[in-house]
Amino acid sequence: MAVQKLYAGVKLRETRTRLGLTQKAFAAKLGVSLPYLNQMENNHRPVSAAVVLALAGEFGLDVTELSAGDAERMVSDMREALADPVFADATPPLADLRLAASNAPMLARAFLELHRAYRQTHERLASLDEALGREGGATAVSPWEEVRDFFHYCDNYIDAVDRAAEHFAGPDPAQLTERARAALSARGYTLRFADTDEVRRLDDKVLTLSTRAATATQRFQLVHQIALLTQNDLLEATLDLARFQTPTARAIAKIGLANYFAGAAVLPYQPFLAAARETRHDLERLSDLFTASVEQVAHRLSTMQRPGQKGIPFFFVRVDQAGTITKRHSATRLQFARFGGACPLWNVHQAFETPGRFLRQLAETPDGVRYFCLARDVSKPGGSFRAPVRRYAIGLGCEISHAGDLIYTDGMDVTNARAFEPIGISCRICERADCHQRSVPPLERQLRVDPDRRGVLPYDIG
Repeated sequence: MAVQKLYAGVKLRETRTRLGLTQKAFAAKLGVSLPYLNQMENNHRPVSAAVVLALAGEFGLDVTELSAGDAERMVSDMREALADPVFADATPPLADLRLAASNAPMLARAFLELHRAYRQTHERLASLDEALGREGGATAVSPWEEVRDFFHYCDNYIDAVDRAAEHFAGPDPAQLTERARAALSARGYTLRFADTDEVRRLDDKVLTLSTRAATATQRFQLVHQIALLTQNDLLEATLDLARFQTPTARAIAKIGLANYFAGAAVLPYQPFLAAARETRHDLERLSDLFTASVEQVAHRLSTMQRPGQKGIPFFFVRVDQAGTITKRHSATRLQFARFGGACPLWNVHQAFETPGRFLRQLAETPDGVRYFCLARDVSKPGGSFRAPVRRYAIGLGCEISHAGDLIYTDGMDVTNARAFEPIGISCRICERADCHQRSVPPLERQLRVDPDRRGVLPYDIG
């Protein structure tokens, strides 16, 4: 069987830049010539086994990182963007997209930003939103999307923040609340609880948490505030590196980083990873062990990508009752629709019909990759009769090769190809021609319409 060659020029350049080395110095440490390193960094030659060993031995690099990264994400995102009718006569082949994502990632991201600006302008003009047009915001990048993409392309793992949170949590996660109270007190702050609509409020050296919130939520919000008070320099340095385009995006990202710190402190990396493996990723057991919500546990599992100590690569998603994706993170090859809703055949949409139950699904995407998918509804009561109840569904999954490590796959025939349901990313880019739940035709395929024939769909996909 042929051995797949490893081209990792972008990752090599990133590693050298991070270490502050010139090409000449980097080549000397790797034991290769300067021209050879230059060829590898430009993907003209594959990375040799000797170089891989030198990277691991000389710099302690997790060599799995050489083949990882955001290339697959960008390929998926570009395919979806290129499904736009504006590209109908100029759609590049998949090989070209992969080449661009690997060799010119900044150019690929610029293309995605340009298409997003075009799409926003087109939608606003189509809806005749004159007010927004006069404000000149038609081509502005949404701060929310900018922040979401930041975490998306970091694999939802921020190493410095994660390690700082683990250090703050200490060796015993059960003592986290006491440590947080002590950190507040040491800085002259007082903690109190009150029957209030606001989950958390800091005012005049007094941190108020709502008694209407669940215990896990109170704990999370307490540590979130601790992050803002004690880790401000770290959060600001991380934001500086991200280079957000607007102050609004930076402010949203700071909240996201404080949330990340809180989640990583409530569920510290090494104890949580050990417990996840021991319980075979039983969300309810982990929730009890760490005094966290099921959603917090599922979200944290999707972030366990620390170099050298990686957990199972999971995807995590949260959708509302309209099918809108409100959270999305993926350490797998499965990527979510950036525009529009997700595939209706995915079990996460059925979770609203069976409250309080976990739904299991074996699924296969059009690229032939098979996944195990777990879904459950999540209700967030408002704490009073008149307060609205927020309802979501969460989905967690991984490639089927990890099925044996999950308690939820017990009793499922993961070797039976017919047990896997066909799902996609979104209808507009799905290549399946016989899907009975298709809402719109695929934008990159020709349609045949015969008024004298009717099948599952009112058209045939060429």
